[in-house]
Amino acid sequence: MPNFKYSSLIDATVETVWNFYERPDILQLLTPPWQPVKIIRREGGLDVGAVSEFRLLLGPIPVKWVATHTECEEYRLFVDEQTEGPMARWTHRHEFTTENGHTRLTDAIAFSIPGGPIVDLLLGWWVEMRLTDMFRYRHEVTKRECEKDANNG
Repeated sequence: MPNFKYSSLIDATVETVWNFYERPDILQLLTPPWQPVKIIRREGGLDVGAVSEFRLLLGPIPVKWVATHTECEEYRLFVDEQTEGPMARWTHRHEFTTENGHTRLTDAIAFSIPGGPIVDLLLGWWVEMRLTDMFRYRHEVTKRECEKDANNG
């Protein structure tokens, strides 16, 4: 099963970065403008049991994606898992750690593409490229917004 990880250092406290992720409009802020994704609902914040539902386009085909939060430790991590969607398996871990007065934000995803290990091997690199583009954007937005807040507060 492929694993993806993206990490960056943000010049703000863990509390500032965590609170940014609790914003009600966080999904709109972190969705790259080039992605064909529509946010249908977000309920429960970051807590266990929270649900986010999206509609994305895979080519011309609309696909429903539902993620449910399965773990949450305030100011440390939250985990969401796909409960309905296009992947055979998808677990996304968001980690927040203090590093020399800054916050290390790490997104780690374990995923599996329908069709088994051979499909993972053949298409996993493509999914990882798309994830790299998406998380580069997400981390740039997070860094910009949290460092702006940190410098104004």
